[in-house]
Amino acid sequence: MPYYLFMLILVLYLSCFPNPIHACNQLDQDSLLSFSLTISPPLNWTSDLDCCLWEGIACDGNNRVSRLWLPSQGLRGFISLSILNLTGLNQLNVSHNYLSGTLPDQFFSSLIHLEIIDLSYNRLSGPLPPTDSLPITIQKLDLSSNHFNGTVQSLFFQPGWNLTAFNVSNNSFAGPIPSSICTNSASVQFLDFSFNEFSGQIPLGFGGCSKLEVLRADFNRLSGPIPSDIYKAGALQEISFPVNKLNGTIGGRIVNLTNLRILTLYGNGLTGVIPQDIGKLSNLEELLLHINLLTGTLPPSLMNCTNLKTLNLRVNWLQGELALLNFSNLAQLTTLDLGNNNFTGALPVSLYSCKSLTAVRLATNQLVGQVLPDIVALQSLSFLSLSNNSLTNFTGAIKILMGCKNLSTLIISKNFYNESISDDQNMMDSAGFQNLQVLGLGGCGFTGEIPSWLAKLRKLEVVDLSQNQITGSIPGWLGTLPSLFYMDLSYNLLLGSFPMELTQMPTLATEQGADEISRSYLELPVFVQPNNASFMQYNQLANLPPAIYLNNNNISGNIPIEIGQLKFIHVLDLSNNNFSGTIPDQLSNLTNLEKLDLSGNHLTGEIPASLSSLHFLSSFSVAYNNLQGPVPTGGQFDTFSTSSFEGNQGLCGPVLHHSCSIQPGSRNPSAPNKIPQKKIIIGLILGICFGVGFTLTVLALMILSNRRILPKCGPEKIDSDSISFNSNSGISTELCKDASLVIVFPNNTDEIKNLTIFEILKATDNFNQANIIGCGGFGLVYKATLENGTKLAVKKLSGDMGLMEREFKAEVEALSTAQHKNLVSLQGYCVHDGFRLLIYSYMENGSLDYWLHEKIDGSVQLDWPTRLRIAQGASCGLAYMHQICEPHIVHRDIKSSNILLDDKFEAHVADFGLSRLILPYHTHVTTELVGTLGYIPPEYGQSWIATLRGDIYSFGIVMLELLTGKRPVEVSKPKMSRELVVWVQQMRSEGKHDEVFDPLLKGRGFEEEMSQVLDVACLCVNQNPLKRPTITEVVDWLQNVGADRQQSK
Repeated sequence: MPYYLFMLILVLYLSCFPNPIHACNQLDQDSLLSFSLTISPPLNWTSDLDCCLWEGIACDGNNRVSRLWLPSQGLRGFISLSILNLTGLNQLNVSHNYLSGTLPDQFFSSLIHLEIIDLSYNRLSGPLPPTDSLPITIQKLDLSSNHFNGTVQSLFFQPGWNLTAFNVSNNSFAGPIPSSICTNSASVQFLDFSFNEFSGQIPLGFGGCSKLEVLRADFNRLSGPIPSDIYKAGALQEISFPVNKLNGTIGGRIVNLTNLRILTLYGNGLTGVIPQDIGKLSNLEELLLHINLLTGTLPPSLMNCTNLKTLNLRVNWLQGELALLNFSNLAQLTTLDLGNNNFTGALPVSLYSCKSLTAVRLATNQLVGQVLPDIVALQSLSFLSLSNNSLTNFTGAIKILMGCKNLSTLIISKNFYNESISDDQNMMDSAGFQNLQVLGLGGCGFTGEIPSWLAKLRKLEVVDLSQNQITGSIPGWLGTLPSLFYMDLSYNLLLGSFPMELTQMPTLATEQGADEISRSYLELPVFVQPNNASFMQYNQLANLPPAIYLNNNNISGNIPIEIGQLKFIHVLDLSNNNFSGTIPDQLSNLTNLEKLDLSGNHLTGEIPASLSSLHFLSSFSVAYNNLQGPVPTGGQFDTFSTSSFEGNQGLCGPVLHHSCSIQPGSRNPSAPNKIPQKKIIIGLILGICFGVGFTLTVLALMILSNRRILPKCGPEKIDSDSISFNSNSGISTELCKDASLVIVFPNNTDEIKNLTIFEILKATDNFNQANIIGCGGFGLVYKATLENGTKLAVKKLSGDMGLMEREFKAEVEALSTAQHKNLVSLQGYCVHDGFRLLIYSYMENGSLDYWLHEKIDGSVQLDWPTRLRIAQGASCGLAYMHQICEPHIVHRDIKSSNILLDDKFEAHVADFGLSRLILPYHTHVTTELVGTLGYIPPEYGQSWIATLRGDIYSFGIVMLELLTGKRPVEVSKPKMSRELVVWVQQMRSEGKHDEVFDPLLKGRGFEEEMSQVLDVACLCVNQNPLKRPTITEVVDWLQNVGADRQQSK
C-alpha cells in the first residue's frame, strides 16, 4: 500500500509542472547564469538544478526557456548580451526593478519568438538599438517609466504585425511620433506616448488602426491640428492629448467614434465650436476641454451623453443660455466646471436632476436670476461656486442652500449686489450647513451686520466677507468657531473695538487647534487673489495661510495685548482703521507672522524693538500713524523700505536717513552760538559737493557714451493710447523726457540691445498687476513681452534699497559678471527718480515651488529624473556663487521659489546677490535676510551671521522638497511632522526612510537614487554647521547619482 501511495503522489507532483523532467537546453542555462552575474542581489539559480525549475523561469516542450518573469525583485545591474541567446523566449518581464544601462544591439530582432516584453519602471537609458526592429511575434511592448531618449523610427514597427500594445510613456523620447504604426501593426489596441518630448504634428495614419482603443500623448510638444483621419479609428475609447500646443478645431467627424469614453484635450489652443452632434458619443464618460479657445454655444446634443461623469469646459469663450439646455439626462454626472466663460441666463433648473453631482462651478459668467429650491435635490453636492455673476435674493439663496446637507465649499461672491445680509437666527435650522468649511461672500456690497447664524457653522474654516458695506461691530463669537483659521472682513464699515475673543481663536492660538485644520483636497481648485499678486490656486484648504484681514474699516480702540496669543497666525492686517494707543510689545510672540500691516491708523508711541525678533516677517508697514522714536534695527527691519514707515513725523533711524540724536523740534542750548559756524560749514560742503557732482557727471557722460545706452525717446517711439499710466505704478510720465535710462550689459542678446524704458512700460502694461509673476522681500517681478516677442522678467525693487545711485550701479554691474548656465542671467538695469529695475532672462516654467506645491498635476510632471536634474543644476549654480564668482556670494535665501525652471526644466538660481543692494559689505543676516519659514538654518537664531554653510542647509531643505513633495513647514500637521526636517529625521530613525518619498515617485525604479539624494540632503540639514558638507562635495555626490544611466546619453 505505501508503494502505491508513493507512486500516486509522484504522478500528481509531476503533473503540476508543465516542464519535462529532462534538463533544459545547456546554452539557455549558461546564458541565464551569465545574465545573473550582471545583476544583484544574487538570484537563487545554480547549475545543480534544472534551469526550467529556477525561480521566474519556464520552459517549452523542447526544453527551451520560454518565460523569464522577474518583476519587482529589486534587481540592479544591466541587461547583458547573453540574454540574446534565449531565442526560444516568448515572455520577458523584468519590470519595476532598478536595471540600468542601454539595451544590447539587435535586442528586439534577435529574440524572434517574443510576444511580451515588459521593461517598465526601470532606469534603462539611451536610444532604442539602431537598425533594430520588433519581432513578428511581438504583441505587447512596455518601455514606460525609464530614461530612454532619441527617436522612435517607423521602421521599428515594420515587422510588428501582431502588436497590440505599445507604451513608451514617461521617458525622454523626442522627434515626431512614428507615422507608420498602423500600417505595420494594424491590430494595435493601446498606444501611449505621454510625458515625453515628442514634437511636430500628430501624424496621419492612426485611422488605419481599426482596433485601436487607447491613444495617449499627454504633456508633449505636439503642435498643429488634430488630423481628421483619427476619427476613422472606430474602436477608439480614449483620446488624450492634454498640455500640448495643438490648434485648429475639434473635427465634426469625431462623432463617428461611438465607443469613445474619454476625450482629454485641455491645455491647448483649440478653437472653433464643440461639434454639434457630439451627443452621438453616448458612451462618453469624461470630456475635458478646459483652458482652450473654444467659442460658440454648448450643443444641445451634449445632453445625450448619458454616461458623462466629468464635464470640464472652464476657461474658454463659450456662450449661450444654460437654461435652454436639458441636463436631466446626465444622471451620472459628478463634476461640472463651466467657469470663466460667457454663459448667460438663469441657473439651469434641469441641472438639479443630476443627483450624482458632487462639484459644480459656474463662476465668472453672466448668469442672472435666483437660486431655486430644486437645488436641494443635489444631496451629494459638496462644492458649489457661483461667484462673479449677477444673481439676486441672497437671503432666499442661503435658506435654500442650507438644505444641501453635504455642502463643504460655497463660494457665491460678487453677486447679490447691494442687498441686505440677513441676521435672522431662525433662517437656519440646526442642521443647516453643518459640513460647511469654506464660505465666500465677498464683493457683494452687502449691507447690514455680520449675521449671527454664522455662529452655527462649527466646521467653518475659511470665511470671506470682504468688499461689502457691513456695519456694526465684529461679534466675539467669531473667535469661538473651533475650526476658523482664515477670516477676511476687509473693506467694510465695521465699528467698535478688536474683540477679545479673536485673540483666543483655537486654530491660531493653540497647537491642538492648528493641528486640526482639514487636510482634505477640494473637489475643484479655488483661486485667491492676495494683495499685489496674481491669483494663487489652492487644491487643499490647509495651504491657505492662517490669516485675519480687518483692514479698511472703522475699528477703533487699542490693539489688545492679548493678540500675542495668536502664535500660529501668518497674516495680520489691521491697516486703514482708527486704532489708537501703542503697538503692543506682545506682537513679538507671533513667531510665525509673515505679514503685519498696521498702517493708516492713529497709533502712538514707539515701534517695539522686540518686533525685530520676528524672523519670518517679510511684509511690514506702520505708515501714516503718529509714531515716534527710533525704527528698530536688526532682524527683518533692516530689509524694510522707507515706505513702511512714511507718514510718521516722529520716527527716526537709518532707514529714514534721519538721525535719532536730535529729534525734530528739539532745542540745543548751544545752537545759537554755532549758527554762523554751521552756515560756513554747510556752504563749504555744498560747494565741494557741487564741484564733485559736476565732475562726476562729466565723467559719467563720457563713460556712458562708450556703453550700450539707449537713445532718447520721442513721440514716434510710443503711442500714448497704448499705455495706461496707472497712478499706482510709481513711474511718472516725466520719463519721456529722458529714455537713456536702461543699461543693457554686453552679455545680452541682440533682441534687447536697443531696449528703452518705454518699451519696458509697454511690455508690462505699465507694471499692471496682471503681469505679476512673482513677489518677495525685494519687490515684485513682472513679465514683460517685447514687440519682437522676446520675454523678460523685470524686478521692480521696492522702496529705498539703502544705496546711493552710484553704489547701486556698481553693485548691479558686479552682479552682472556672475554668468553661469544655472543662474538667472541679469540682462540690465534701470535707475530713475527713486525706482530701480533689474532686467532678467525670462524662465518659461516659473518656479520649482509652483510645480511642486501649487500647479495642478505639476508634481506629476516632475518625474524623478527631472527632479534629480533640477537638484544637480541648482547645486552647480550655487557652487559657482560659493567657489568661483568673485567676490564669493552668500545667497541667504535659497528656497524652491528662488529656483526657476526654463522651457527644458533646467534649474536656474534666482535672486542671488540682491542682499548686497541693501548694504553690500556686510554679511550680517539681520541686514540682508528675507526670512522664509522653513529654510533658515538653526544657527541664524543665535549668531545671525550669514554663511556659506547656511546656504547648504537651505539647499538641503530644497532637496527634501524634491524627494517628498512636501513644503518645509505645514502648520496643520501634527506636532512631530509639521517641520519637514524633523519628520524626515524621525522616519529615518525608525527605519522608514522609504515612506518619506513622494508617492508619485514610488514604484518607478528610482528608489536607490532617491535614497542616495536623501542621504545627501540629511547631511546638508545637520544641526551642526561644521558637519555640513561644502557645496563642492554636494555637487560631486549629486553628479554621481544616476551616473550609470547617464553614461550612454
